[in-house]
Formats: sequence, structure tokens, C-alpha cells
Amino acid sequence: MRYAKGHKDDTHSHIVNVASRLFREEGIEKVGVAAVMQRAGLTVGGFYSHFTSKEELVGEAIGSAADETLHRIFGNSNGCSNPSLNSIVERYLSVEHRDNPGTGCVVAALASELKNRPENTRLTVTRKTAEAIQCVANSLSAKAGAKTRLRVAGSIWAVMVGTLQLSRIVPDNELSTQFLKDGVANALKLAAEIEKPNAT
Repeated sequence: MRYAKGHKDDTHSHIVNVASRLFREEGIEKVGVAAVMQRAGLTVGGFYSHFTSKEELVGEAIGSAADETLHRIFGNSNGCSNPSLNSIVERYLSVEHRDNPGTGCVVAALASELKNRPENTRLTVTRKTAEAIQCVANSLSAKAGAKTRLRVAGSIWAVMVGTLQLSRIVPDNELSTQFLKDGVANALKLAAEIEKPNAT
């Protein structure tokens, strides 16, 4: 059967998107190639015409998931990349984000597994994390120097990711939601610190 031009690329992207969601929902180790291909509506035999290994798929899926988060959290309806810090934090620490890990932050969803992946995969996570932190830094007060903004942005990002993870663990919905609210407040408090005269 002859396929239209671009069919293989479209299929490749489809597999990556499906894997990206499945990994975030269920975990990398739990989801095998067969599960990904079944969810994608494709045969297992076709996998190796797109990827040399599961790990290659993992790397691409992680990168795709991270890009999705960068767009959703740091972009807006017209695709700009300069939202306010309040907007960034409230989008990230939202009930919607908490309740939909399959379309959310890949670091929050898979941190415990990502630390054990091969170096190339971890380097992808590192680059995407650096992009996210830089986006946060760009939203901070220009009264502080670039190094200070980047340092504080790293702390804010850590609060955001950790809070989201904790909110997903807790079965009590009221307590979980309170964690999200407190996380927003704590992130904004960190940002306010660089407004102080002695901030360095």
C-alpha cells in the first residue's frame, strides 16, 4: 500500500504523543512498547521502523511532553512567552493540572523514574528544566540582576514541582487543594524577596 507524503512523519509524531501521555499517566517502566502501539492503533511490528529502542521513544516523548508544558504554562492564547509570574504559578498549581498528569508537567509526573534513565534522556530533561526556569526568571522584577533572578527562579520552580507532586499524593481533596493554594503563595513570596533593597 502506498501512503501519502508525510504519512511516516505523521505516524511517528502520533506514536510520540501517545507515549508521552501514557508515560505521564502510568510511568515509563509500567508502559511497554506493545501498550503504546496498541493505544496508538498500530501494530507492534511497526514500532522499529520509527525507533531503534524504547529508550529512543522515551527521549522523544519526554522532550515532547516538556515542550507541551512550556507552551501551556508559559505561553498564552496568542503564543507569547511573557506571562506574569502570577499567571505562570496559578496555571501550574491548578486543580486542572493536578488532576490531569497525562497532559501535564513531565518532571512532576516522572521525576522518580527520570533520575534512573540514561544520560541522554536526563540531559533532555535538564535542558527543558533550564528553559522553564529561564521563563520564570524572565517574569521576575528587573530590580534584581540576572543571576539573582535565575537563582530565585530555580527555587520557585522547585516549589512549584514539589507542591504539584505532593498535591497528587494526598487523597484528601480539600487538603490537596490547600497545598496548591499555599504553593502559589510561597512561590510569590520568594519572588517578592528580590524586591527588597538588600537582595543580591
